[in-house]
Amino acid sequence: MAGPTTAERGARQQETSGPPLARRPRLPGLRTIVVLAVALALLGAGGGWVLYGSQWLRLERVSVSGTRVLTPAQVREAADAPVGAPLVSVDTEAMENRLRRKLPRIDTVDVVRSWPHGIGLKVTERTPVLLVKKGRKYVEVDDEGVRFATVSNAPKGVPLLELRPSRSRSAAASLRRFGEGRLVREAVRVAGALPEAVAHRTRAVKVRSYDDISLKLKDGRTVAWGSGEKGAAKARTLTALLKAAPHARHFDVSVPTAPASSGS
Repeated sequence: MAGPTTAERGARQQETSGPPLARRPRLPGLRTIVVLAVALALLGAGGGWVLYGSQWLRLERVSVSGTRVLTPAQVREAADAPVGAPLVSVDTEAMENRLRRKLPRIDTVDVVRSWPHGIGLKVTERTPVLLVKKGRKYVEVDDEGVRFATVSNAPKGVPLLELRPSRSRSAAASLRRFGEGRLVREAVRVAGALPEAVAHRTRAVKVRSYDDISLKLKDGRTVAWGSGEKGAAKARTLTALLKAAPHARHFDVSVPTAPASSGS
């Protein structure tokens, strides 16, 4: 028989000289899969036991920071942290809600796990900007109008609210339109806009109508503030006036672009 032709020999050489066929990856056997599954199950069970069943990661101490009027003991008592429970199981959100509900003086609080045995309570207390007289006591009001505490002694440097609506027709109409609650909020708005140095020198915020709010300073001087609008501009103007006319007895910043001072 005749041997392969030249063309056939060339085709065979091309077939044998091409890239080698890729090998399929070898799949793990059933025994390997079972071993890995058992190992993962044991690892998960061990981790769960460490977090929930062991004594290694349990709540032992509660630290408190940021308090000014409240004491750390009061905060810890209100938090009612489950000492001895697994740290991972502590409901931090529920603790935050409980603290704000039991202690209205708290504005914000962060409950943070401190591994391996602690909980940290970072407290921010409300700051009073105004006091409302209630019998022989005082109700503290913050810059959001929240009445958060009743105290026997007035805190130093916090002005008293004097709500004395005018008997004029315009004042009566203002009271009917806005209501007493709105007038109190305007007073809070004014008190919150005062620079710290001025607030400490203010004895009272007097409200006669929505746009007739004035300040009584501790040295007997008075300030016509007007409404609660443009509070930041009025505060800057008043600060400048107090420096420019230190002997004046009356200041008017109701129109901050056209302030006035009088008396000596």
